Amino acid sequence: MSEEIRKGLVGVVADTTAISKVNPETNSLLYRGYPVQELAEHCTFEEVAYLLWHGELPTQLELTAMEGEGRAQRAMDDRVRAAVDLVPTTAHPMDVVRTAVSVIGANDPRAEDRSSDYSKAVSLLSQIPAVIAYDQRRRRGQQLVPPREDLGFVENFLNMTFGEVPDDVVVDAFQVSLILYAEHSFNASTFTARVITSTLADLYSAVVGAIGALKGTLHGGANEAVMHVFDEIGEASRAEEWLDAALAEKRKIMGFGHRVYKKGDSRVPTMKAALDRLVEHYDRPDVLALYDALEHAMVARKDIRPNLDYPSGPAYHLMGFDTPTFTPLFVAARVVGWTAHVMEQAADNALIRPLSDYSGPDERHLPA
Repeated sequence: MSEEIRKGLVGVVADTTAISKVNPETNSLLYRGYPVQELAEHCTFEEVAYLLWHGELPTQLELTAMEGEGRAQRAMDDRVRAAVDLVPTTAHPMDVVRTAVSVIGANDPRAEDRSSDYSKAVSLLSQIPAVIAYDQRRRRGQQLVPPREDLGFVENFLNMTFGEVPDDVVVDAFQVSLILYAEHSFNASTFTARVITSTLADLYSAVVGAIGALKGTLHGGANEAVMHVFDEIGEASRAEEWLDAALAEKRKIMGFGHRVYKKGDSRVPTMKAALDRLVEHYDRPDVLALYDALEHAMVARKDIRPNLDYPSGPAYHLMGFDTPTFTPLFVAARVVGWTAHVMEQAADNALIRPLSDYSGPDERHLPA
């Protein structure tokens, strides 16, 4: 008799982790025990990265050392830029990021050295923003903006993308989004990274695989899909009519619902507050009106609430990022969580190899 099949591994506990969890009592996402909303309010993205990698928040000396290591590696290697330029602009930006990380890994002589995984994680975190920023600029016919070592991670990322450091409200909102996206336990891309790591493949291979998993619209592509929905609806007055038609067609409404959160995504209020500040900064009440109208209609019709992708999509739009760039921004944040899990998996490894329940024909033979 076959054992119970859990499609999508729903409810299956695959391993232990000390990196993050959702506290069911408070419905709060915890990074190493800290509620993520507290970290987003009081910490920089670099501090949160250190926490996820090391288990504790850094001292000033530790933070300075990590930042110094990262700032020295922000420039895009000529070989990586050449590879990016070979990817046609008709390809999705996630293809560019996936290719760039593969090239970065292929050129790193430490790639197979497990003891240098932390340094490789810092390197990837430092280099990926240059790839994302350059790719958006080349698609617009703009020139590369080199990194600046005198700027923090967030400010430098935005400067490389837009050619200037925007106002503090934009910097703060972007930082909040990166912190909220940095880690989320055994999600699809993180589990992919751990599976690859379990084969004793190198960290770069694990991250490339994770990027592939994140590209899908049921995972990282949802924030892009939210903006496509907004574009399709057009204005708040059409939200209910659009939703009724979409539900009648049995379309999946992107940006709503989450497999882990049953009482609503705990990250949403923090990101929504950042979106509210951006709406005021850019004087775009139309964006907020459409956001609220679709959310209220979805809750009324299906009692399903937004996930993090719902506020982050319009927030990235207001900041000036092109919609196809949204999922690469997710990569820029989640690479911290992926690499934290790679190091955790490698430290106590067992090959991840589940069983399957065969449903094909019984044994048969070719005719004599």
